[in-house]
Amino acid sequence: MRYKRVLLKLSGEFLGAEDGKVFSPEATGALAREIARAKETGVEMGIVVGAGNIWRGARQGMGMDRATADYIGMLATVMNSLALQDALESVGLETRVQTALTITEVAEPYIRRKALRHLEKGRVVIFGGGTGNPFFSTDTAAALRGLEIGADAVLMAKNKVDGVYDDDPRQNPNAHRFEELDYMEVLSRGLQVMDATAVSLCMEAGLPIVVFDIFKAGAMLDVLSGKEVGTIIHRKDRR
Repeated sequence: MRYKRVLLKLSGEFLGAEDGKVFSPEATGALAREIARAKETGVEMGIVVGAGNIWRGARQGMGMDRATADYIGMLATVMNSLALQDALESVGLETRVQTALTITEVAEPYIRRKALRHLEKGRVVIFGGGTGNPFFSTDTAAALRGLEIGADAVLMAKNKVDGVYDDDPRQNPNAHRFEELDYMEVLSRGLQVMDATAVSLCMEAGLPIVVFDIFKAGAMLDVLSGKEVGTIIHRKDRR
């Protein structure tokens, strides 16, 4: 396999239902099965999940103090982490949830060395609570945790979008998909892959970002084995 250890970034919407329900057993179950198939390869995996199915601070927190809105969002990611943990354990995976906000009754506090030990033992580690600080997104949390655990790549999972396009492929059938991009191209073009802080962190460390459709049959396995699936964001001159 090309990647031995990865950080998987999931959107909170993956856990919700199309009818607006916050959690969908069918959606979380399908996601858990895809992750379980990937784990069969022996890959070590950390996960950061967003909170879009529960709380979007930029919209729902309007008129609220920004820091307060962000803390609510961080708590929502802990809820999603626990829901994902339940789904993963139902398909036989051993997991641990670690949170940047201390909630010892339901999860371990984030301790880097402990997280590394869990990964070495084959456990899936779900990182909740974002970075533990307001004004940072879960994209930034994914880049940060990916760097801290020594991941070989950050895998940005999408739903029915198989990479990075120059326009919305669901609105424009002629939109062009990029097979690879340099970090600076993402930043200069303003491509909506992940926020600029997260891209900059990955760029500084040379940590590749792979954007792919997690529900496309075999896509995650193809990514892990190094096949050209989705879009890879890296330093083109060091490929």
